[in-house]
Amino acid sequence: MPVTWGPPGVPAALPWANQSLAREFVLLGFAHVPALRPLLASLFLAMFLLTLLGNVLIVLLTSLDSALRAPMYFFLRQLALVEICFSLDIVPRLLVTLLQPAWGVSPEGCALQLLLVLSCVTSECFLLTAMAWDRYVAICRPLRYGAIMSARLCHLLVATCWLAGVPVSLVFTLWLFHFPFCGPHSIRHFFCDIAPLLSLVCADTRVFETNVLVATVLVMIVPFCLIATSYTKILSTVLRMPSATGRHKALSTCASHLIVVILFYSTTGVIHLRPKASYSPESKQVVSLSYTLVTPMLNPLIYSLRNKEVKAALGRMCVQRRVTHIP
Repeated sequence: MPVTWGPPGVPAALPWANQSLAREFVLLGFAHVPALRPLLASLFLAMFLLTLLGNVLIVLLTSLDSALRAPMYFFLRQLALVEICFSLDIVPRLLVTLLQPAWGVSPEGCALQLLLVLSCVTSECFLLTAMAWDRYVAICRPLRYGAIMSARLCHLLVATCWLAGVPVSLVFTLWLFHFPFCGPHSIRHFFCDIAPLLSLVCADTRVFETNVLVATVLVMIVPFCLIATSYTKILSTVLRMPSATGRHKALSTCASHLIVVILFYSTTGVIHLRPKASYSPESKQVVSLSYTLVTPMLNPLIYSLRNKEVKAALGRMCVQRRVTHIP
């Protein structure tokens, strides 16, 4: 059924019709703390700029520095690009919601945001899995690493990660926006997500929710199990290494990725595994902030502060810029 406002018996409008402002959604992000909205907007803007700066820097370093040509840094560049897309999809609308609370968002704009959110989350799940497998091959199959992780395979894995989220997000976005939306058209969230939109639907969504749960298991839990399996084998291999230096070096190359995996799954799982869970809207917003703002901002810091090669590349870039500016 298409999108409609009002009682279920009222004839429905086309889902992308933009006939009046009454058909727009209104995001109510942080409406429970109106006095803090300007402060939150300033804080989130600073985090957004740090996120863009850090991830753009990762993209530039891994693209321009010849020492960062390993597959690990190729995957890291793709992860940074996903985080940039994710932040650009979420934060500008969040800032508008905080500074202009009554500003509406059209159904097609809301659907597009949901489409990009689901696509980015799916791509990140698969990218983190590819990065874990890369570390497994590097540590457990070091003699065959160059042959296995060829440039062709890396590009194929990355293309799969980017494209895999498109059909999943497209199906569930179109499906959700063909339900009738009745009553108040206010979304108690700071972006268009499945859970707050489901609370506005006046129809039986059990089949939809079941399919969302199945897709979530396939997109999030299966990759997580693969990551856990990779790290179990990595740990087993590392413990058999005779050299303490070798064990420390092997574990240090995995630590950054493992921290990112824990941050990502500990927050997204809470929201997406139970789309209609009994959490309050306020608590959902706080958890959502963790993976929409905090994690994309921390990822570049985690990888740069714990990686000597990234820090060395950053130092070379700074020295090169200083030399080029000397008259």
